[in-house]
Amino acid sequence: MVRTVFVNGEYLPESEGKISIFDRGFLFADGVYEVSAVINGKLVDYAAHMERLGRSLKELRMAWPCTRDELDVMHAELIKRNALTEGIIYMQVTRGAADRTFNFPKGEVTPTLIAFTQAMSLVSNPNAVTGIKVITTPDLRWARRDIKTVMLLAPALGKQEAYEKGAQEAWMVEDGFVTEGTSSNAYIVKDGKVITRHLSNEILAGCTRRALMRLAKEEGVEIIERKFTVEEALAADEAFLTSASQFVMPIVEIDGKRIGGGQPGPVVRKLRELFLKEATA
Repeated sequence: MVRTVFVNGEYLPESEGKISIFDRGFLFADGVYEVSAVINGKLVDYAAHMERLGRSLKELRMAWPCTRDELDVMHAELIKRNALTEGIIYMQVTRGAADRTFNFPKGEVTPTLIAFTQAMSLVSNPNAVTGIKVITTPDLRWARRDIKTVMLLAPALGKQEAYEKGAQEAWMVEDGFVTEGTSSNAYIVKDGKVITRHLSNEILAGCTRRALMRLAKEEGVEIIERKFTVEEALAADEAFLTSASQFVMPIVEIDGKRIGGGQPGPVVRKLRELFLKEATA
């Protein structure tokens, strides 16, 4: 089956999906993106993703590429045309194509909007049973990490370092404190309490994080929002991450040190179960 993608108002075979070489997303990383999970052909936390998209666009003084209703239709149509039952939809908005100057283009410039699907196992991800390994790496990113931009070179370098060391994710560290993962939010568990960094310009406000915080509160699981050090993480009872494509994922090793005996712990197993129960309802 040939995958259908969306490019500036058109549904096309992926081989025909093209944008201008002058697109500012390509030249300056002048764009934002969102990744929404799909389970049983339905979007997960979609409203939160669209809310965050709006905030990212506003922070970069970038225009919406179309109406919210049109975005809704696009997501639904991509699911239908690609017969997607489980996986993700990636969408990206850039400021558009214009002559290469650092300042914003003068005059009318049409934003670029592209989107595509990726089929993958989310609910029955085998890593959720075994847990994953992470490494720590310096956080080399800019100061506005709360905006979900396509400027992902530092996270890509961190992720590659993790893979080369036999791990699946890298936790980025600044001044001795864990900020977040290269593509996820970071958590540790100590004495049954979940600890995760508070929201600020230093991390991305994850949509899965937001849903999990609500579910944990409803279930009586205490979450403390504060910075934690690498040393605290190494001494934690449990550790885990959240993201749109991994949901709630146990971490069993950090920098080669086993966490919680090297097995997913009871708190993270409970939180994943809660999230999946709601996502698959």
